Amino acid sequence: MKNLAKEILAYILWPILLGVPIFLVYTGIESGRPTLYFNIAYLGLAATLFVLERLMPYREDWVKSDGQEFPDFAHTILNKGLIQLALFLLLISGIIQTMGNKDASSYWPSGLPLAAQVVLTMVISEFGLYWAHRLEHTWSFLWRFHSVHHSVEKLWFFNTGRFHFVDTFNSLLFSIPLLFLLGVPGDVFIYFSSITAFIGLLTHCNIDVHCGVLNYIFNTPNVHRWHHSKKVEEGNNNYGENLLLFDMIFGTFYFPRDRHVGPLGIKEYMPKAFLGQLAAPFRWNKTQNKQGQ
Repeated sequence: MKNLAKEILAYILWPILLGVPIFLVYTGIESGRPTLYFNIAYLGLAATLFVLERLMPYREDWVKSDGQEFPDFAHTILNKGLIQLALFLLLISGIIQTMGNKDASSYWPSGLPLAAQVVLTMVISEFGLYWAHRLEHTWSFLWRFHSVHHSVEKLWFFNTGRFHFVDTFNSLLFSIPLLFLLGVPGDVFIYFSSITAFIGLLTHCNIDVHCGVLNYIFNTPNVHRWHHSKKVEEGNNNYGENLLLFDMIFGTFYFPRDRHVGPLGIKEYMPKAFLGQLAAPFRWNKTQNKQGQ
């Protein structure tokens, strides 16, 4: 009976973990305090994942420390902190609130239901995010920065934000400006950015979940683990940030059902210290020479 309950929980957990934070963001928007409620939702989700990763881990060995907690945290603070600061400044300046308040020449279909506008925003932004991510794997210059994220040898919620700030800037450049130009309404933009943050945490979580058909729609932990495979032929797939639509279209969806993912990480050398990781892409050749020493 206990095993049956755990199996049922594994199938319903991912939608619940995504749905509850989204509802909190909805509450925040309705009350006029979206930033506060987003932070409550984000930290609450992180705390929940921390507990669940110990109660029902996907991999027991990933629960053990890899010695990268400080670099993971520092990258997260640098990236998420700058993004949140930018969003906060946009909010207090009134820019987000006025997004979408344009005349009839605006390209955005503001007459659609709110949920449809959020989905449309996710699809449009996903096209840019997909190609930004794919370039980061196939263009050696951008890979230098993106390899900081892929240098981890385990996945858990805490290393979700482990991105080089140049890597983060590249992703934002490929997705956000178009949304502004299209005149996406402020509330829709808040929903989109919040969902992106929540899905990001969930894709990295070390929890034994079974997402079923959702594995073919969203970037779930079941699918994303293969993207972190140390084997290039496996890792250079599943580029979707939130949705897997363009992986399906462009033939980069990869999800073997008959086995578990093997070792994670990269073949290149990456310093263990935070400052070394920040500097490594800018002095790539010199950094790689240390691998053979």
